[in-house]
Amino acid sequence: MIKIVSFKICPFVQRVTAMLEAKQIPYDIEYIDLKNKPEWFLDISPTGQVPMLITEAGQSLFESDAIIEYIDEISAPIQLGLTAEQRAINRAWSYQASKHYLVQCSMMQSGDKTVLDEREAKLHKSFEKAERQLGDGPYFSGDAFGNVDLAWLPLLHRAAIVEEHSGYDMLAQFPKVKGWQQVLLDTGIPAKSVPEDFHQRFSDFYLAERTWLGRGASLNEPHSKPEHNKAGGCCG
Repeated sequence: MIKIVSFKICPFVQRVTAMLEAKQIPYDIEYIDLKNKPEWFLDISPTGQVPMLITEAGQSLFESDAIIEYIDEISAPIQLGLTAEQRAINRAWSYQASKHYLVQCSMMQSGDKTVLDEREAKLHKSFEKAERQLGDGPYFSGDAFGNVDLAWLPLLHRAAIVEEHSGYDMLAQFPKVKGWQQVLLDTGIPAKSVPEDFHQRFSDFYLAERTWLGRGASLNEPHSKPEHNKAGGCCG
C-alpha cells in the first residue's frame, strides 16, 4: 500500500491526500514533527520536506507536483478524454494554486492587520485570476470535477476554516470563487483529506493569540469593511 509521510496541517500534503481520496486509492499515513524530523525520514528525503510518498515497491518520492503526477500515472484520470493541451492547461492552473500555499500560510500568521493586508494582496492576485477564469461551474472546468479543483482545495478549505472561526472572509471579493469553495466543501473530500484533529491543530497555530486573525478578527466586522477592525507552520 502507498504510504504518505505528512505534517498534519501542511497544504501540500492535503493536495496529495485529497487526490488519493478522490480516486479512492488506499494509503497509509505517518505524521512527523517537522521540528524534530526522525533520522529515517532524513535518510530517504533529499529535501527534508513533506509530503513524501513511499511506493509499494519502497521507492521514496518527493515534491508534491511530482507525487501528483505519479498518482495520476498509476491510476485512472479523474477527468476522461482530455487532450494533451487541456492537461497542460490544467497543470498550469494547478500551479497557480500550489505556488500560493505558502503565501496563504504567511498571511494567516500575520501579527497585525497591516502585515496581513500586505500579504493578502499577493494571495488576492491568485483569487482574481481564478475569478476571471471560472464559468458557470460548479467546478473549475464546468460540470467535471478534476485536478485543478484538487489543487485549489487546500487554499479554499483553509479560507473556510478562517471564516468559520474568526469571521474573516478572504474570499469576500470573489463571488465565483466563494461558490466554488462551497461546492468543494460539499464533496466531503476536504474533511477526508485531513486528520481528525486538523481543525484544532490549524486553529492552535494560525488562530492563536499571536496572530491578528486569532485575536483581532470579529464575526461582527466583515472583511468588506476592514477599517472597522480595530483590534489589533506551514510545511518544510
